[in-house]
Amino acid sequence: MLRIISLNLNGIRSAASKGFFDWLPAQGADVICVQELKAQLPDLSAALRAPAYDSAGGYTGYFHTAAKKGYSGVGIYSRRTPDRIVEGFGNLEFDAEGRYIQADFGPLSVVSLYLPSGSSSDERQVAKFRFLDQFRPQLERLAADVLQGGREVVLCGDWNIAHQAIDLKNWKSNQKNSGFLPEERAWLSAVFDDLGWIDVHRRVLPEATGDAYTWWSNRGQAWAKNVGWRIDYQIASPGLAKTASQAGVYKATRFSDHAPLTIDYDFPWP
Repeated sequence: MLRIISLNLNGIRSAASKGFFDWLPAQGADVICVQELKAQLPDLSAALRAPAYDSAGGYTGYFHTAAKKGYSGVGIYSRRTPDRIVEGFGNLEFDAEGRYIQADFGPLSVVSLYLPSGSSSDERQVAKFRFLDQFRPQLERLAADVLQGGREVVLCGDWNIAHQAIDLKNWKSNQKNSGFLPEERAWLSAVFDDLGWIDVHRRVLPEATGDAYTWWSNRGQAWAKNVGWRIDYQIASPGLAKTASQAGVYKATRFSDHAPLTIDYDFPWP
């Protein structure tokens, strides 16, 4: 079995102070994808770079941080040493924001991904649309690798888009808001329908609603009332997706304004 966890940390040091790395060893994860580090490499202690797994060893972290301090950044923790690490997807603007890191393990590629949010300003929404346009060729390249080379791929992270009405509590009132705009939803539909990628959580739990939410606004009582959004995904190649056996969102403890998404795959993992 291969177990992958994905979480937007909303600050790696903040999540650590709230117990994320104390919780992690008991989860039995093989790979953990994290987003929104809000830290540079010199800011990361040894415990954050290589957190414990058990008394016999731990994880090793690989990071792609943003040029701007205290902003964005992604990482991958693994119990196994990757064959290759790729930082960025070849776009100067968005690679400087630390939004993509890929780890290759034999025939499996795991990506930690953080799409821009457009909620803060019209300018950032324009940047988000620009990212969507410029990231699609990378999705096409990865899909071609799957078809031509027998590779399996999973892209884990905060996609900052709720795909369907089932994916957020107040869908009617959010149709003109970033994260649920028709253009964003259509782009994600094309990722699935045109490029063949699979929303693994939906494949395992096609009817899940409130239990599937992964993000809650800090305004009002969104968390207490479960007024949430499902914007964190593990999106996989068809071959890997069909091996998914279990999916769940952990909500017993809050490490961030997001919650960890865990998916198990019946996929060979040394």
